[in-house]
Amino acid sequence: MSESFPLIQPLSRSRGALRERQVAGPSKREWIKHSVLFLLTFLSTTFAGVLLAALEAVDAVREPVISGALSYFLYVPDYYLRIVAAVLSFAIAHPAILSEGLTFSLALLTILTAHEMGHYLACRYYRVNATLPFFIPAPPLFLAGTFGAFIKMRSPIPSRRALFDIGLAGPLAGFVALLPFALVGVLTLKDAPQHSGGPGVILSDPLLFHLVASVTGANVAGSLTNPFFMAAWLGLLVTSLNLMPVGQLDGGHGTFAVFGQRLHKIFGRIAFTTMALMAVLGFVWYGSPSGFLYTVLLAVMLKVRHPAPEEWEPLGSARVVIGVITLIVFALSFVPFPITLT
Repeated sequence: MSESFPLIQPLSRSRGALRERQVAGPSKREWIKHSVLFLLTFLSTTFAGVLLAALEAVDAVREPVISGALSYFLYVPDYYLRIVAAVLSFAIAHPAILSEGLTFSLALLTILTAHEMGHYLACRYYRVNATLPFFIPAPPLFLAGTFGAFIKMRSPIPSRRALFDIGLAGPLAGFVALLPFALVGVLTLKDAPQHSGGPGVILSDPLLFHLVASVTGANVAGSLTNPFFMAAWLGLLVTSLNLMPVGQLDGGHGTFAVFGQRLHKIFGRIAFTTMALMAVLGFVWYGSPSGFLYTVLLAVMLKVRHPAPEEWEPLGSARVVIGVITLIVFALSFVPFPITLT
């Protein structure tokens, strides 16, 4: 996810001083705090995985009976708790469903952890003081079971190369981690049964899934999802969101390092305008509300100023190649309208 930098820049330091800068490791209290958040996220993503595998348990829940003003007021929380209890009971009674929930959780957390550790290890390499990853659990019935993860940097970025490496290390590491899950997820898809054609939700497949399907001969159209597929799908969604060239998103860090502050601001506004237009067109043409997710995120990130690194040295040809690879990763991950309502 996006990583925040401190906005107050200290006096410039020499390269020797930067090499000698010491960064303290996490304290015991920090380890406990981050471990608790990770455990809670593990539980919430496991529930999300169970929910994806046991939607029939939700369909079987009867709506509360409204018999007065109080029951009307309690309708939503009562119905919510009924669904949560039904899903938990169903998972306990069907170990295979619980296993699918655990599979989804472990796969998704592997992807998110790889993403955040890419940032964290790059920070350690450049002696940038940063926190351990914060994993954010989501309440039951939220699709992914988590609102993502992030690290917070508590010292300035020392150089242009450090900004580039720290910014792009996360999405590239996360993309590498999700590749085996994407492969297994696509290869184990099963054809969906015929139904009456009632209302539903369609997940748009990113280009990576289509490439895997074309190489392996698998079929991604009209198939039932599975835990590996959903974890990889969400991982690609996170990757594409973070590689947007806006603000302090990962793509914003890379854009700032390559093109500088002025073009970083211009590219950010172009990305926001493009996504806002696509969100409206997607909603009108396809009934897809998901484009607004990108738009809202970009609107918020446009308001966050991006500080400049302390030194502005050339990036070098190797990082140009990495930049091209990152653009390819974005193309493989990005879907204009991830969710379509039918």
